[in-house]
Amino acid sequence: MSELKLFRDFTAENKVNIHDYADVSNKAELGNGVFVGSGAVIGPNVIIGPNTWIGPNVIIEGKVKIGSNNKIFPGACIGLEPQDLKYNGDSTDVLIGDNNTFRECVTINRATFKGEKTIVGNQNLLMAYSHLGHNCEIGNNVVIANSVQIAGHVVVEDRAVIGGCLGIHQFVHIGYLAMVGGMTRVDRDVPPYCLAEGHPGRMRGLNKVGIKRKSIDKENKDEYLQLKRIWNLLFKSEYVISESLEIARKENLFQSSARLCDFIELSIAKGRRGPMPSLMQNK
Repeated sequence: MSELKLFRDFTAENKVNIHDYADVSNKAELGNGVFVGSGAVIGPNVIIGPNTWIGPNVIIEGKVKIGSNNKIFPGACIGLEPQDLKYNGDSTDVLIGDNNTFRECVTINRATFKGEKTIVGNQNLLMAYSHLGHNCEIGNNVVIANSVQIAGHVVVEDRAVIGGCLGIHQFVHIGYLAMVGGMTRVDRDVPPYCLAEGHPGRMRGLNKVGIKRKSIDKENKDEYLQLKRIWNLLFKSEYVISESLEIARKENLFQSSARLCDFIELSIAKGRRGPMPSLMQNK
């Protein structure tokens, strides 16, 4: 029986299918309907939820918990030691939710120090050769394109889209429904609803395509118009950003505008470089 036939049949059969040439620890916990392909290696501290498909030559080691209905394509490596010189051998975690797709050769490192976690939520797509460093937190419905290299401690909020062939600096925060264009140098935070692109990265405006797909512009036109106005105030006006935030806070803000202002205030308060500037902004 070929692997292709196993792949077609295993969800209908309420059992685990492990290829004869896979190396699965007898201490690993595999849910009903899990398929493990040829050459895959699964360590003793791994828990995998129902109906998850693990392709050939996948390696899952360390303390890893994976939810249900995930697809892990050939060559992916999940839960290996962090690429961090501070790592001293602590038992740390990788937590992955449900309905995610990890394409070929994706790498996800576990966290650095005891009690810490690398976290991936639900319904995310990580395309081929993307890397998720230690202590990262990825939300839900995130798309990370091919060859994206994400350093440690990066946070990517729900529904963000990260274009291909780029690097994200450690501790950067990507906001809700943000879009980062391919080959952008991302060394500062990208606020929610924003479109960033370039080398160095600069904000180009609002992520209008993402906003349209989420129907914010149709469901509440006043909210969308306010968001546009607040964005222009923050990033295109003659005011420094602290003054712009003070002016914006005098309005009765809709959820999207409040989220944008909250993110920027937190980004500045972190004590690092703050949010990515726009093309029109030199402050």
